Amino acid sequence: MVISKARKTRMEVFNQVLCRIDDFLWSYVLVLLLLGTGIYLTLRMRLIQVRGFWHGVKLTAGVYDQPDDPGDLKHFQALSTALSATVGIGNIAGVAIAIQKGGPGALFWMWMTAILGMATKFTCCTLAVKFRKQNPDGTVSGGPMYYIENGLGRRWKWLAIAFASFASVAAFGVGCMAQAGEMARSFSHLVGKTIPAGDFDLVKVCAGLVIALMTGLVIIGGIRRIGEVTGRLVPFMCAFYVIAALVILFANLDKIPSAILQIFHDAFTGTAATGGFMGASFIYAMRMGVARGIFSNESGMGSAPIAHATAKTNYPIREGYVALLEPFIDTLVVCSLTGLVIIVAGAWTGPKESGGAELSAVAFSQGLAPFSGIINTAFLGKLIVSIGVILFAYSTAISWSYYGDRSFSYLFGLKSVTPYRYVFCFFLLVGASIKIDLVWNLCDILNGLMALPNLVSLWLLAGAVRSEMKEYQPLIPGFDRNVSGRK
Repeated sequence: MVISKARKTRMEVFNQVLCRIDDFLWSYVLVLLLLGTGIYLTLRMRLIQVRGFWHGVKLTAGVYDQPDDPGDLKHFQALSTALSATVGIGNIAGVAIAIQKGGPGALFWMWMTAILGMATKFTCCTLAVKFRKQNPDGTVSGGPMYYIENGLGRRWKWLAIAFASFASVAAFGVGCMAQAGEMARSFSHLVGKTIPAGDFDLVKVCAGLVIALMTGLVIIGGIRRIGEVTGRLVPFMCAFYVIAALVILFANLDKIPSAILQIFHDAFTGTAATGGFMGASFIYAMRMGVARGIFSNESGMGSAPIAHATAKTNYPIREGYVALLEPFIDTLVVCSLTGLVIIVAGAWTGPKESGGAELSAVAFSQGLAPFSGIINTAFLGKLIVSIGVILFAYSTAISWSYYGDRSFSYLFGLKSVTPYRYVFCFFLLVGASIKIDLVWNLCDILNGLMALPNLVSLWLLAGAVRSEMKEYQPLIPGFDRNVSGRK
């Protein structure tokens, strides 16, 4: 099937409109609001990223699990469900796009977003458990829409409705079409077929159909089945990708110091791949790093609290400690490895027309050059990235379907959940078939719209989390007190 010139023109015009809206949302205001909220919560929660890290690890490991506590998932399963959404193609394609457009310095701003985002995740996921709702079927629902309404009062319900509306639609972009689109392009790249970003192709449709069917088999079973699948899938896919990246970095160990120096240098001097004068490039590097960092670890967006609200615990703040590990794993570990491979290999200076996943595949292939005498490095690099994209996209789609249906059920009731899940699977197929640049721009816009209501509520409800900290107080420097939980 050939797409008409008229349709292409309409799509290009629509994409240009999205670019302008995207530029407006991700200008100084949203970037400063996200970073400012992270700084405020870091100070308000007294550097919880450092003080609470080890306690979060112990909670995730099940040290304090109580099987009779209310909730649907164990701490580890709740974290895995949230990580399955955050560790997605943003960790592969998103990092590549950030470095390609913003230069190596963009990775530094991704790090800053993650470090500050740990405090943001701690705060919003504590609130998610504190103000969650028990459903008639025995499950629980939580997230920004519930802690806005129940924490701030019914006069703020309009803000809760705004978040739920944005999240319901955002799920089709962030966790649905973007995942399917990158997966389809990655699969096509693996089999050696170049598919223009805007053209219809049977290979892309088949890839979308497969992920739609596989996702539907899981999400129809609800949060408990999602938790079981992600609890097994997330550790495997992270280990696979991390080990592959580490092998490449160890093979290019001599290039890592200069790559790190370049990251810090370009973060403040603005030597961006897009060129332009220094000031503009610096701002663009920051913008790309923050935008892709938020897309990857979702700190401040309000999506992850929906998953963490299902945790089995009597202490809301316990899930906050678990949640702060999420940006660390997602961005400071997985994204950093992708970024370092791209910079060490020098792939970020290549052709700008390639997609994010394709650029990462080139970087992995070039990074394997020391092994060129014994293996087919070009194929192996593509294989590693393609498998990573497929696993990451699949896991992200599973969790984002839950984020979307919880938001939709807040607006229209639990009976609307099943139809929403079927529509979600349909849009996976759509996402595999349309122009990928359009999807990425749409994702950035929806991320920003979701973040605004959530960030407002975090400023207003930070005091409630501080009260939970004072009541729980498990952490004393050098000593971790075993608090059994509320009874």
